[in-house]
Amino acid sequence: MFRVATHSLLRTLFVSLGLLACAAVAQDQPDQKAADKPAKDTASAPQTQSAPDAVDPLKRPADEKQRKKNQKALKQELSKPYKKWLDEDVAYIITDEERAAFRQLSNDEERDNFIEAFWQRRDPTPDTEENEYKEEHYQRIAYANEHFAAGVPGWKTDRGRIYIVFGKADEIESHPSGGSYQRPMEEGGGETSTFPFEDWRYRYIDGIGQEVIIEFVDTCMCGEYHMTMDRSEKDALLMTPNAGLTLYEQMGMSNKASRFTGSGIERLGNGPETASQASKQFDRLEQFAKLQAAPKVKFTDLEEAVNSKVILNPMPFDVRTDFVKVTSDTVLVPVTIQMRNRDVTFVNKDGIQRGTVNIFARLTTLTGKIVQTFEDTVQVDVPAELLPRTAENASVYWKALPLRPGRYKLNIAVKDVNGDRKGVWSRSVVVPEFSDDKLATSTLIVADDMEPVPTKAIGTGMFVIGTMKVRPRVAPASGKPALFRKDKDQKLNFWMQVYNLGVDEKTHKPSATFEYNITNLATNKQVVQKTETTDTMGNLGDQVTLQKSIVAANLQPGTYKIEIKVNDNVSKQTIDPSAVFAVE
Repeated sequence: MFRVATHSLLRTLFVSLGLLACAAVAQDQPDQKAADKPAKDTASAPQTQSAPDAVDPLKRPADEKQRKKNQKALKQELSKPYKKWLDEDVAYIITDEERAAFRQLSNDEERDNFIEAFWQRRDPTPDTEENEYKEEHYQRIAYANEHFAAGVPGWKTDRGRIYIVFGKADEIESHPSGGSYQRPMEEGGGETSTFPFEDWRYRYIDGIGQEVIIEFVDTCMCGEYHMTMDRSEKDALLMTPNAGLTLYEQMGMSNKASRFTGSGIERLGNGPETASQASKQFDRLEQFAKLQAAPKVKFTDLEEAVNSKVILNPMPFDVRTDFVKVTSDTVLVPVTIQMRNRDVTFVNKDGIQRGTVNIFARLTTLTGKIVQTFEDTVQVDVPAELLPRTAENASVYWKALPLRPGRYKLNIAVKDVNGDRKGVWSRSVVVPEFSDDKLATSTLIVADDMEPVPTKAIGTGMFVIGTMKVRPRVAPASGKPALFRKDKDQKLNFWMQVYNLGVDEKTHKPSATFEYNITNLATNKQVVQKTETTDTMGNLGDQVTLQKSIVAANLQPGTYKIEIKVNDNVSKQTIDPSAVFAVE
């Protein structure tokens, strides 16, 4: 009995003490708040306990544990398609800011909207249904997977990444088996043996520079080429004593061991151009870093120039458009842009005078809907001693656009990179319709260069139309005809296609005559007259390509008109396109 009573007494005592403590706390809290308030509030406010301030759970700062929990939830929430899009499809072209923003999205609807906006920002023709940038990007991924796979998918390799971001290189020097290699002087000279390697040369990459050379080396000889800053990495005899010596090492002017005692990023060894190469190591580091970044929008200043109506310090250039039938509803429109060298600013680059011009063009319908845009760089290299003699020569750029028949507006802007001049050209372009039942011809092109192209280059490359390279001579904007010099080495070339020749029902062949007449416009006398027929031209269909050449030296200085008259004996139709040119 005594023990039980003692326990009951203790329990009662503890409960009483707890109640007293709670009362004391409850009494102290309002007093503390009252002490914190101004005196006038204390006098007027009712003596009641205020509720604690509410805190927005979305604005409450998360502790480290909660932050890790949120990141884990984000990874779980990202379904496979979105994760693949972020980590594979656009891994190389999405910016850090865009990646961070995408990771903050909370649901699939927001992610879909983000992806749509992502491609729209990069669409060169936002007013059309097709997104050429997106289509080209996925084509590059497919190409990389097909050609650069090596134990891993092609898009994951260094060559695949560079191809996806920057496209096809202008030139590739490939050594797929390695073997004997004669070093250039900038690498020390001498002969060695190499691992398989490739040098990709880009004429120009926006934001990186001109003459960008990227080297890939397959040191494992397993097909997995990796990008390197150290050009000596391809040297298979680098670690072999007294083997694969440079020129100075062979002459006893240097020791191979010195390659490994320097502080540079390359182990090329001493050579005739060692000093100049050492100063370029920071350039190589900078280039390597820039190649890792997502590409930027090109030539935004020229896009503004296209939209502007006022151009200060204008740069002159000339433009020519031609029309070649592809199908009944598609016409190839080659656009030729010509600039005189004397209007381009040249700067010295390693002993070579180099001029660089950026080009931006936009093709729209009459209602302002963008059909196509293109941008590129024209670069001219001239030996310093020959620059004065080439000042009157011209540099030419060519771009072929497949279009539907109709009326368009073509706007072109050019910029002299080394100088401070811009030029703008704007004209209406009417693309003809080549109906299947009417005799028609392409544009009659007067060219300063015309030659067949190799089989592998048919239909691709600058100035290539079908199987021929045809470089037009562009007439100046002043209205004067295209000019050729009276030179034994200068040829005048004429190229034209004839469409929809009638086919005889009995012979299943066309029957037509082609008359070539060149007339001196000053004397109105024919200086060249020639006729040929389909009977002497071999197997032909309803389409014929005409191409003729004469030596400019055979013509006296003056202005001439070339006329090609086509007589279709089957359909009884006639057509006679012409062009004017001058010889001086």
